[in-house]
Amino acid sequence: MKKCTIAFACLFMAAGLQAQVKFPAPSPTQTIKQDFGLGSVEVTYSRPAAKGRKVFGDLVPFDKLWRTGANAATLIKFSEPVEIAGKKIDTGTYALYTIPGTESWQIILNKGVKNWGVDGYKESEDVLKFSVVPSRLGEKMENFTILFDAVTPSSCEMYIVWEKTMVAIPMEANIKERLRKDIEAAMDGDKKPYWQAAQFYNEYDNNLPKALGFINAAVNENPKAFWMWLYKAKIEKAAGKKADAMQSSKTSLALAKEANNMDYVKMNEDLQKSLK
Repeated sequence: MKKCTIAFACLFMAAGLQAQVKFPAPSPTQTIKQDFGLGSVEVTYSRPAAKGRKVFGDLVPFDKLWRTGANAATLIKFSEPVEIAGKKIDTGTYALYTIPGTESWQIILNKGVKNWGVDGYKESEDVLKFSVVPSRLGEKMENFTILFDAVTPSSCEMYIVWEKTMVAIPMEANIKERLRKDIEAAMDGDKKPYWQAAQFYNEYDNNLPKALGFINAAVNENPKAFWMWLYKAKIEKAAGKKADAMQSSKTSLALAKEANNMDYVKMNEDLQKSLK
């Protein structure tokens, strides 16, 4: 009896030792985060590999709900509201599902964030569903990949890529009116945001007279700020005031040389060439 007890104990210990051995995940998890607008979008997903297999139409069947990766449901998190396919998506976390097709894909945001893959998926929990047309790539992507590109202050594109197929999902952040309110409120304070106001009215509101008024106030407060003087020159050029733009650029150039900032030296030299 003693011998049997010892043998079972040894087997139990061996099993425990084996359970502690960690192997690399066949579909490793990746979390990516992209800032845009006034917030960010974050995606957590698993990355299966093709391993010589035909992916779409075989490993991933056409016209069937796909977890868009491997293992647990792929999650997408928005720290601020965004707009996708013309619909506002509130702050929060969603499961990202897709239905791949030969001519188009269905993109789905769903409330089932605790789902394991497609298990537990309920169509009634869909928040957004829309169609996109896939693109054909020249190079093969071995591992399933989600990435971001075409990032601007108020928009970006999320790409779903695997094998030689790519799907783009455009996202927008409507920040214009929020920025306007923030700037107008800050103008009531002691410290006026002239520099930020100049950028807003130039880049978001297309109001050159207001932008010029605020950039003039900004350089008056910061006469050594060569970057502000260059920005002033660009606004003046856009407003058709070439002589004023040249003078502002010369001021910026001199200050940039004084600060030993060769990037701004070159930008001013290039701007001045375009003004001649």
